[in-house]
Amino acid sequence: MSARPTLASPRILFKGIVGALLTGALLTGCVTNEEQGNPEGWQEIVPDENPEIAPLVPDDIAAKGYLSMGTNPPFAPFEFKNSQGEIIGLEVDLARALAGVLGLELRTVEQDFAMILPAVSAGTLDFGGSGFTDTEERRTNYDFVNTLNAGVRWAQRSDREDTIDPDNACGLTVAVQRTTVSETDDVRPKSAECVAAGKPPITVLAYDTSDTAATALILGRADAFSADSPILSWAVERSDGRMVEVGEMFQAAPYGFAVPKDSELGDALAAAMDQLIADGTYQEVLAQWNITEGLLDQAHINGQPLAELEG
Repeated sequence: MSARPTLASPRILFKGIVGALLTGALLTGCVTNEEQGNPEGWQEIVPDENPEIAPLVPDDIAAKGYLSMGTNPPFAPFEFKNSQGEIIGLEVDLARALAGVLGLELRTVEQDFAMILPAVSAGTLDFGGSGFTDTEERRTNYDFVNTLNAGVRWAQRSDREDTIDPDNACGLTVAVQRTTVSETDDVRPKSAECVAAGKPPITVLAYDTSDTAATALILGRADAFSADSPILSWAVERSDGRMVEVGEMFQAAPYGFAVPKDSELGDALAAAMDQLIADGTYQEVLAQWNITEGLLDQAHINGQPLAELEG
């Protein structure tokens, strides 16, 4: 879900909002993350080992007793560093819960984003968890244990009297992060449709980062803010009630943990994910990060339900 559909996807869309969210206020009225850590009320959730699923873990990983996950913070809310320099985030929490089901510990390894998948191929990392989009191109060399579906979402100021319809936004001003799918595939095409229908165009305010685009909405420079759904939900949660989400998520795509192609680890993680979904742990983990849309109802590998793959 970004302007770059290859290795960097979807990081352009997510990356920009992190600076202000994690390092403090930019301006009065900005979207910030003052506590620089886990959300209020957060609790670590680590299920007990499942003796039926744990034997699926490859022998070499079981022998060392931990899973190594390559990640590249900051990428809130998926992964970022708290004020103590520890890597936290929803993917870290979800990976830790999966490791618990498998009877393992989780160790996060910070790496350059472009080096994570090669390290998985080389065996120096067990898997990658860094906001990876599960794409057909990547599936050539990796399998993806899917974590959620994410798409584009809109927000408006909470004090606005009328409710904005993202499908009927002609004449409005919409803030976006420059060159992301929100600009190129969402707002600008909609503006062109407005003009073709003889209606006023959408004024696009394109910023270098998503946090700046969110701030433009807060400060009243824009009528709406378009961004990837997890990033927008995170911004709304950090807005002190000044922003609300409007409309439904659209243009959804799967995200996932990357493992070597046809690996036993993929099967083990998928089985563990199936348990987390069935017992509600998965939903609980994501809810702590204000992610309530795009959740899976069963485990998927490469976008396919685990039940169908096993069948």
